[in-house]
Amino acid sequence: MASIKINGGKTLNGEINVSGNKNAVLPILAATLLTDEKITLYNVPNILDVKNMLETAAHLGVDVNFSNKKLELQAKTIKHTAIPKHFCNLTRTSLLFTGPLLIREKKASFWPPGGDVIGRRRLDAHFYGLTTMGAKLSSTEHPYTLTADEITGKDLFLDEASVTATEHIMMTAVLAKGTTFIRNAAAEPHVQDLAEFLISMGADIKGHGTNTLQINGVSKLHGTEYTISEDHIEAGSFLALVAATGGGIKINGITPKHYWMTRRIFEKFGVHFEFENNSIIMPQGQELIIKPDFANAIPVISDGPWPQYPSDMMSCTIVMATQAQGNVLFFEKMFESRIYFVDNLIRMGANAIVCDPHRVVISGPAKLRATEMSSPDIRAGMALLIAALCAKGTSIIHNANIINRGYESVIEKISNLGADIESIKM
Repeated sequence: MASIKINGGKTLNGEINVSGNKNAVLPILAATLLTDEKITLYNVPNILDVKNMLETAAHLGVDVNFSNKKLELQAKTIKHTAIPKHFCNLTRTSLLFTGPLLIREKKASFWPPGGDVIGRRRLDAHFYGLTTMGAKLSSTEHPYTLTADEITGKDLFLDEASVTATEHIMMTAVLAKGTTFIRNAAAEPHVQDLAEFLISMGADIKGHGTNTLQINGVSKLHGTEYTISEDHIEAGSFLALVAATGGGIKINGITPKHYWMTRRIFEKFGVHFEFENNSIIMPQGQELIIKPDFANAIPVISDGPWPQYPSDMMSCTIVMATQAQGNVLFFEKMFESRIYFVDNLIRMGANAIVCDPHRVVISGPAKLRATEMSSPDIRAGMALLIAALCAKGTSIIHNANIINRGYESVIEKISNLGADIESIKM
């Protein structure tokens, strides 16, 4: 899927089934190295990031069988302890194989990870956790090489609530000697999903869903069957997509508690949705009007660690704001490059003032113009899709493969909502 062609200007309506959580399955794939027994995963999204992680796992020695959202893995033997540069460049979560390799083989090496270019993503918390627990970093040159005669539990305090560092330390600590505390831990739904997966393998983890984790090391983990939870970012992206076009949607397969903050943010735009069993229902015909804060102040939408608004939702929400009446300030606190995609929106006719790399003011509504553009990262790519769907005329989005890294069957799902959209080769 090199490019996507969109004929925009239509009101979208319909129903979708949300896919499995990309940000949950990727660390879970790394954690499968912690046992030599068979693992079976269900509701696995067929996306590019999963494909890349599976290729990395297979290189390391994992037997892989993936068919129709069901994934079977078994790491009977580890063939390699070095994660090649190619795989590290493709997927940031490739570094999460490091901890399990230290547990199984007492050594591991990896290159600085790639992924979306949305700002600096520190590795400090990873090295802090692993080295405090007994790993030794032999060199700060690339590739990074670590060894460990023994991993022991420690009382750790993270200087930032890093999702990947929390996941990395947690999956390493489950087979450590003694008890590990992770304080100021991340608590996102995908972190909780990893914890539940590890518990199903026999791990002793307490406090997941809070900012303090207690992991009591066990001697062995066993195989398991586990179902990946839904991707709350995909669901939120489709809510923004349909709301921006003035339509309505029903999203099936959700966990209501994952959307409490999303519902609060959407209410600022005059958009309301309800939970019905395991579905979200957002009625059609809601007028997008930004609700001022108390004393008629311009509202500020900012992201932050869970349960605050996810950074991954900011790009799509910014586009939704271009179609709303009123003014709103977006404050992207976590990544200094995520706001850059707004330049594309300005070229399309959005009324936006980029204050600095972290803040942008949107005034709407704006009549967006169709254009030709390129997707810079997963979430900005989805946001530009939304903008193209709002704009009358034909838009082309290049580098569209990057969207497929995080959204499963995105063209099919959007087409089923009534959009005129197709993949093309340029």
